[in-house]
This record gives sequence, structure tokens and C-alpha cells, in this order.
Amino acid sequence: MQRELGSLPLAPALRARLVAAGFQTAQELLETGPCGLSKEIGISKEEALEALQVVRQECHGDAARTAGGSGATRKCTALELLEEEQAQGFIITFCSALDNILGGGVQLTKITEICGAPGVGKTQLCMQLAVDVQIPECFGGVAGEAVFIDTEGSFMVDRVVDIATACVQHCQLIAEAHQEEDHLKALETFTLESILSHIYYFRCRDYIELLAQVYLLPDFLSEHSKVRLVVVDGIAFPFRHDFEDLSLRTRLLNGLAQQLIIIANDHKSAVVLTNQMTTRIGQSQSTLVPALAAVVSAKEATTPAGGHCHILYAG
Repeated sequence: MQRELGSLPLAPALRARLVAAGFQTAQELLETGPCGLSKEIGISKEEALEALQVVRQECHGDAARTAGGSGATRKCTALELLEEEQAQGFIITFCSALDNILGGGVQLTKITEICGAPGVGKTQLCMQLAVDVQIPECFGGVAGEAVFIDTEGSFMVDRVVDIATACVQHCQLIAEAHQEEDHLKALETFTLESILSHIYYFRCRDYIELLAQVYLLPDFLSEHSKVRLVVVDGIAFPFRHDFEDLSLRTRLLNGLAQQLIIIANDHKSAVVLTNQMTTRIGQSQSTLVPALAAVVSAKEATTPAGGHCHILYAG
């Protein structure tokens, strides 16, 4: 069903520009994209992204209400929520200490934020997870694929090769010890080349590219249905500089958080974010906190029932 432009919660001035440019439905806006919309109606890319985030969220809400039937709010019991929670899989790491901290591994449909000072290994852990998400089911994995969004240029493919090679060797040792047919068969396709070909890498050099990539990600995930991990390495980095309008930054971060929540739930994927630490100066003491802590608070405040955000501090 086409959503009419007049029914969308957009500012009157913006709606007038859209109508003047010939736009009539939400679908037409979504197909145009942020860059095209910016040029079409003469607004900044930031304003175009913000408008498209509103439109996409409205359309997503419409789809959810349609799926639920007659617009009724979904009703379920606490037991049903618990069963749904327990039915979700985990991305195991083969590191029992880390898996135990996370309650069995990195859980699908959840957001996990890894915070720490530079050099503690946040990117290393993300590259490890991009490999671990592909571990075959017979070894306890989810046999998925990974999307890796890099905002700081820290992704090192040589290191991924080392991690993938070690993971394959570890699975080979398990197969040799158990001599089970499904283990041996799974290793025929669980190879270095296969692992590398199923990590989809995107380099975003500023916040506009990051917002655009996350905005377009649902379409990519629909075409790559086996993706079970989305990594954003350096979630706050693009937003820490060159922002004069702090209220706009907050709105964009809130929209980004909402979009990541939707991605995690709709595509049954784990979303892993890394974040730097910054110093918060108090009256009597200073403390280290995640950079742009509003990202975390926004996610925690808007996560739907049954979902939550894990925050892991690395030091």
C-alpha cells in the first residue's frame, strides 16, 4: 500500500517543497535516496537523511501493524517473551570466558556495544566475530555472513586471514577428535576463501556516508539473507567533529540508533558497535565514559520490549 505524502509527519515547509518537486508517495521518496532528494528540493544532505529516516520508520510501523492484523498492538505473555528470547541463537567465540560474560555469546537480534580506550582490541574482536558468525551449525555456530562497516579505517584483511585460518584449524581439530560425518562434511565448505568471501566490507569516511549506508542496509540484507552480524566499527567517530548544530547531531544519532534496532530485529542479526572513551569532567572528579553517550541512552530508551543493548567495557 502506498503511503500518501500528506500523511507523513514532516514539517509543513518540507512537505511543500516535496509536493512542488512532484513527490506524492513515501515510496517515491525512499527510491530517490538522500543525495537525490537533497538535489531535487534544495536541502542539505543531513536534512534529507533526517527526513528519509522519518519516512522509513513510518513505513516500517505501517508494515508491522499490517502484519499484526487490523492495526492491533501485539499481545503476548511474559512466558512467550522468554521463549522467544531463549530461541534466539548466539555467535560463539570459542573463548569460554567471553561467551560466559555475554550469556552464551553475542546474541542475535540484540545490539552489543564494545567500549574502550584506543588499542585495547575492539576492532580485533569485531574481526574475530566476523569470522565466528560463519562457524557451521554442527560446531555450535550460526553459519551466517557478516557486514563490516568501518568508519576509522582500522580493518586489516591480513589479520582477518590469520583469524580465519586459526578458526578453520580449530574446527578441524574438533572434527578429528569426534570423527562425526556432519563435522567432516561442513569443513568441505568452511574454508579461508569462503570465510573471506562472506564478509561484506563498507568504508564510511564521514557521518553522511555512515547514515546513508545504514539507511540502505535493509535492502542489502534482503538480498543477502544469510547475514547474521552487522558491525559498525567506530559508531561515534564520524559525529565527534565538524558539528555546529548539536541538536541535529542528537536527532541523527537517535535515528541511527532506531534504524540499527530495526535491522537487528527484522533481519534476526546481531549488531555490534565499537565506541571510544572520553573524559567527563565533574565538580570533584573526572570519569571515563563512552564517547557521545547519547548513542547508548537512545538505544536503551527506544529498544522494544524483549530487546536490549549489551555494553561491554574493554580495558
